[in-house]
Amino acid sequence: MIPTFECFDFALLSLMHIQERWCMMMNDFKIGVIADSFRVGIDESIKKAAGIGAQGLQLYATSGEMSPENLSARRKREILDRIESNGMVVSAICGDMGGHGFEIASDNTIRIEKSKRIMELAKELKSNIVTTHIGVIPSDENHSRWTILAEACKALGTFAQNMGSYFAIETGPEKAVVLKKFLDAIGSKGLAVNYDPANLVMVTGDDPVEGVRTLKDYIVHTHAKDGIMIKQTDPEIIYNHFAEGGIEDLNLKDYFLETPLGEGKVDFTNYLKVLSKSGFNGFLTIEREVGSSPAEDITLAVNFLKRLIAK
Repeated sequence: MIPTFECFDFALLSLMHIQERWCMMMNDFKIGVIADSFRVGIDESIKKAAGIGAQGLQLYATSGEMSPENLSARRKREILDRIESNGMVVSAICGDMGGHGFEIASDNTIRIEKSKRIMELAKELKSNIVTTHIGVIPSDENHSRWTILAEACKALGTFAQNMGSYFAIETGPEKAVVLKKFLDAIGSKGLAVNYDPANLVMVTGDDPVEGVRTLKDYIVHTHAKDGIMIKQTDPEIIYNHFAEGGIEDLNLKDYFLETPLGEGKVDFTNYLKVLSKSGFNGFLTIEREVGSSPAEDITLAVNFLKRLIAK
């Protein structure tokens, strides 16, 4: 049958509807900032984040004042009140305790209990997401480390699910397909993904756009970060350096470089399109771990994201 003009009109209208829907979803993205990226205290971070137009703040809660055992009920209320009175919310809590994550079985009893307290703190601050690096997931599910990591994550996923929260594993040490296989195998609704596209670019050489398609069912929070890989190496070497330090002659600048948003190899235009198409419309939380002018870099990142979202 020969298509009529009415058919073409309908097809055009349908395409326009899809494009409009994508634009609406893109406009639903929220911009956040990791408080520690400002490298000042929590109270000053709140002011700075609000001043540059952020809608959310991610807080580290593993040591110092923000660690659960160090926060009084009064101080929790004060911090939350300051965030909310500045028109923001807590996008997520970072529960990354460093070291080898949950790779060492003998350490996990203490680490799991600490992570549970951090999830409880997140709830008190009106967030249901705790993000962390868990260690390097091996590609072989028969590897002993896979079992150790799976047991810890299953316990934390169950705890998170029971309180209506997510324990979100940050991307980076392994390719997206390995992380998905790991999450699928555990099958916990309390386990999720904190998607950091730059970690995939800098360390694993994975495609962050394709990674969204792979992990779309698990993504609950993202980090807005950019970077380039300079030299390919085993991700375990990189993450062992972060865990222990002292790796002989390892200069991280020889392997990867974190850059301001838009100056690295993350294709943010297509990344945000695919992220939006996947149904995610949550936080793009800016993380800036290097540079001598973090506040300036974060401001540039906010403006960069606003321009992309507005297109």
